[in-house]
Amino acid sequence: MFVDCIEQGPIRPPSEAASLLLRVTRHCPWNRCEFCHIYRGRRFEPRKAEEVKRDIDTLRDLASRIRDLSLQRGFGGTIHAALARHLGDTPRPYPEGARNLLFWMAGGARNVFLQDADNLALKTEKLVDILRYLRDAFPTVERITTYARSATLARKSPEELAALREAGLSRIHTGMESGCDTILARVQKGVTARVLIDAGRKVKQAGLGLSEYVMPGLGGKALTREHALETARALNEIDPDFIRVRPLKVLSTMPLFRRVESGEMELLGDDGILAEERLLIGHLDRFTGRLESDHVLNLLEEVEGRFPAARRPVLALIDRYLALPEGERAHFRLGRRTGFYRRLADRENPVLRAEVAAILRRVESGDPGGLDLYLSRQTESFI
Repeated sequence: MFVDCIEQGPIRPPSEAASLLLRVTRHCPWNRCEFCHIYRGRRFEPRKAEEVKRDIDTLRDLASRIRDLSLQRGFGGTIHAALARHLGDTPRPYPEGARNLLFWMAGGARNVFLQDADNLALKTEKLVDILRYLRDAFPTVERITTYARSATLARKSPEELAALREAGLSRIHTGMESGCDTILARVQKGVTARVLIDAGRKVKQAGLGLSEYVMPGLGGKALTREHALETARALNEIDPDFIRVRPLKVLSTMPLFRRVESGEMELLGDDGILAEERLLIGHLDRFTGRLESDHVLNLLEEVEGRFPAARRPVLALIDRYLALPEGERAHFRLGRRTGFYRRLADRENPVLRAEVAAILRRVESGDPGGLDLYLSRQTESFI
């Protein structure tokens, strides 16, 4: 029987934008990090295996309906993104999540992301069972990824991680944020740098892919150097497959906001964050994976590439930005945050430059808070 419901969680990594989303747990078992507001006031709940399997069955049945819809609408059974406009004009409504499934199928139905924040908090046998059921239902799946806390990973045995890999788990996304113990304690991360390193190395040794997330700016101005150097040291020890850069943005809904509001923590601006990133990248001397700035909060999206070859070009790019006159840096920041610029060279496009200049004139003449407040409001909408 078709169940007209597919449960989905609130977030997924940008790199999983084309992945099918399958919710395995709800919320976060730790939920104390001061820079996070996603799950505040919500209790962590492991979903029952039967619930998750029911969603998989629903998705499989829905995939069959979408293939039938392709035939009915003249697409010959081919799954094309244009089918999305037909989801609402059928006698039997499609449930929430159908668009995600349709676009996933149109892209080849290869990657799945398991939600929410820490699915390895489940018993290994239960997660193995879910993974096998998923792969049986969708034989085209090639990659299955999930979030997991380093503290949870550290408690898993090598045999458990190997069992998850054999059942189909491909990659783990985990938040390092910082390799500095002082910062980790202040933001209530719940781990030390040693735990982060040991957990990351254990994942790699099990043959699983590893994405480590780092958060420039998390130490504020006072600890910017320690943050960069200690984080680089931890990353060198782990050598993850990916380092993904997520600059700090503090919202009023985050516990960290109280520290900022009281003056206890002074935040870095865009230029300070890039200077901190430069220091970190300059000390990644044993990293052989990819650096990614795949989030809109990153001012320089081009800070990316496979190391060690990409290190010198990336540092040179940051230096080019930091060497710009103050007014030109402000112009680029505005162009980036309003979506006109993606690359530093976009400033040289006369049409785009005129658009950004017009916005800058309006901001400077009409916004009482000036450019910095305008840009802060813009970046709030990115989270």
